[in-house]
Amino acid sequence: MFRLQYSSTMMKYFSRLVSFESEDGQKRFFADLGSVSDVPAQGASISAYESFQDLLEGKNEVTAVIGKLLAPIPRHDLPIYCVGLNYRSHAKEANLNIPTNPPLWTKPAAALASPDEDINMSRYCTSNFPDWEGELVFVTSKECRDVSADEAESCILGYTIGNDLSCRVFQLPAQNGGQFFYAKAFDKFAPIGPVLVSPEVLTQGREWRLVTKINGEVMQDADIKKDMVFSAAQILSFMSQSTTIPAYTAVMTGTPSGVGAFRAPKRFLNHGEVVEIEISNIGILKNKILFPAGKQPVFLTYLRLLYSMIVHKMCLLW
Repeated sequence: MFRLQYSSTMMKYFSRLVSFESEDGQKRFFADLGSVSDVPAQGASISAYESFQDLLEGKNEVTAVIGKLLAPIPRHDLPIYCVGLNYRSHAKEANLNIPTNPPLWTKPAAALASPDEDINMSRYCTSNFPDWEGELVFVTSKECRDVSADEAESCILGYTIGNDLSCRVFQLPAQNGGQFFYAKAFDKFAPIGPVLVSPEVLTQGREWRLVTKINGEVMQDADIKKDMVFSAAQILSFMSQSTTIPAYTAVMTGTPSGVGAFRAPKRFLNHGEVVEIEISNIGILKNKILFPAGKQPVFLTYLRLLYSMIVHKMCLLW
């Protein structure tokens, strides 16, 4: 398990952190599941704390009933950092070179969504090719700036799972000039969870496998260690140069091959589809996608895509 370094009165071990709200939605709790791999169901009673700080200090423990799982991040008011082209297989499928440094952007705090939460997409989003990206996410343990990759290791609180939902039309060069922020910044476009595991828990397995399924069909299947370009520590080090990174910042570390935009034929999210992203030693992040009126304006969407392809005479750049 990962040991946070505090004063002698503030030393606490945790291995699998969950966060949830009470049945009446009025309180938020944190709990360490220890060696238990299954996340307790809604309605279960578990030992918990009303703040992450209380959990770290091991004080004010209570018994609480799980009303709704939340993203297992101590702070929900921070932007979420994202990394692009961080998997060799994804760069290959996109026909793009691996960059010298990790490309970075952020999602607003309002993009955060909880595990098992239904993602209600607006008609605007459903008209612009919503796509999935299963990702390993790390969360910082303390404020950091100008840290080396070696120093960054001690700044990582733990790891969880994320889905970097994206509207692909807005990643076309003619739409946003190569900027990815707008395509990925919509409300609830960053589901994260269900647990935050310590670095030692994550590394217990020989391989870290990421598998994304849509309605049970495998779309992404990658060995993270072999496929990832920049490690979490390298990413955090690069992010922190001349930039203060707040404690408890969530960072999505990129996606492997298998996104809908590069499948043949292309495949995008539809109403009622369930996205499941599993990472070894962490668990499964699950969300259902819901469209307005239960359908997508397919004809208009495909006309827009066809227009972009004809005008630019190029392959789609995602």
